[in-house]
Amino acid sequence: MRRISPFFIALCLWAVPAHGQQRRILTFDEALRIARATHPQLQVAHAQSEAADARAYESRAALLPQVNGTASYQRTTNNSPAGNNPLGTNSIINTATGTATATATTTVTTTSGSNHGSFDTSNNFRFGVTASQLIYDFGQTTGKWNAAKTTARSQADSETRTAQQVSYNLRAAYYNAAATYALVKVAQDGLTNQEAHLVQAQGFVRAGTQPEIALAQALTNRSTARVQLITAQNGHDVAKAQLNQAMGVDGPIDYEVEAPLAEPVSDEDKSTDELLPTAVKARPDLQALADQIKAQEFTVSSTRGAYYPGLGASMTLSDAGPAFDNLAWNWNAMLSLTWPIFGGGITSEQVREARATLSVLRGQFEIQRQQIRLDMEQARLAVRAAKASEEATHEAVVNAREQLRLAEGRYQAGVGNMIELGDAQVAMTTAAAQEVQAHYSLATARAQLLLALGQP
Repeated sequence: MRRISPFFIALCLWAVPAHGQQRRILTFDEALRIARATHPQLQVAHAQSEAADARAYESRAALLPQVNGTASYQRTTNNSPAGNNPLGTNSIINTATGTATATATTTVTTTSGSNHGSFDTSNNFRFGVTASQLIYDFGQTTGKWNAAKTTARSQADSETRTAQQVSYNLRAAYYNAAATYALVKVAQDGLTNQEAHLVQAQGFVRAGTQPEIALAQALTNRSTARVQLITAQNGHDVAKAQLNQAMGVDGPIDYEVEAPLAEPVSDEDKSTDELLPTAVKARPDLQALADQIKAQEFTVSSTRGAYYPGLGASMTLSDAGPAFDNLAWNWNAMLSLTWPIFGGGITSEQVREARATLSVLRGQFEIQRQQIRLDMEQARLAVRAAKASEEATHEAVVNAREQLRLAEGRYQAGVGNMIELGDAQVAMTTAAAQEVQAHYSLATARAQLLLALGQP
């Protein structure tokens, strides 16, 4: 089920581009498919679900017939006290073959002789098949089976939640990588502008229309812009390394990401009270706790069944004798009633422990339900704040761009100075970075809202 995706193979192939070619763009959809196909957390969660399902079938096995075969060989002496039949009542020993044959209902005894001992031995072969079946045990075994089945459903719900968490982590990492890529472009634009300003300052200083301090200020601004570009590029590389981890792959980061669309979440503008019923119904982690509670209720019932007897039936068919060509068959059938009359109080304590565990799970369920409300509230508020920030930062970019245009015009006309121009450039770079961060903060907030709603 969790095989290595062909997208991972493709990732290895295009991670090192040919000479002169641009780096391949890793799309969001590709990254998401890779994460869902190869992430080790999903492999672990799936294996845990398989194990839980297997344990459920293990519990069912006790309800089915049990058949065991036996084969034994024994070399033994046949000594007995004088005056006693070594086989007890209803038996006479055939000294020629060493076998016993039932002959009467009276006990065979002798009145003479003494204890006789010999190291003479004889063979004894025995082959048998025993079948047994539990008939009724007051719900002990069926309760364990039902508990195991419900626990397996709980683990399946947990696997679903793990898949949702992996998808969210991938979205957050991809949006972060896209944001840092946009910040690299912002820093590159800032450096390009500062280099243009430096050329202007050099010309003005040579012409004598600007003092030498203007050139020094321009050089400082360009150096600062280069540092900002280096920092942005490093941040982008780190973000791609984190994206690799979110995809669950171990490979190079010689690729770029695209700018994904942050599509609105359905009903994202509704209140928490309106969204909460949908989340409570859809969240698999809450359903997993509900399944655990149900499984523990079965466990309590199963544990109480130990107060009462268990009824079972068995039948044995055997073939035994001193040699393979001298075997005699026998069979028997038995009903057994087993009742633990006193076990030191262990059953009552086991019941008490099971009930306490049930109370713990019910408390955890309520805690998780409240956590879902908090998750929903935080995600909804984050979306609202990010929307407002996106609008505000866009307006700031428009104003900063106009401020930079005016400052460049004043500088070219000789009425402005390098400090004014540098301030305008810093304001433009800062506003552009804030707009990028606001845009991708909105995308991340929407991904968080999807996770809170229990959507993939």
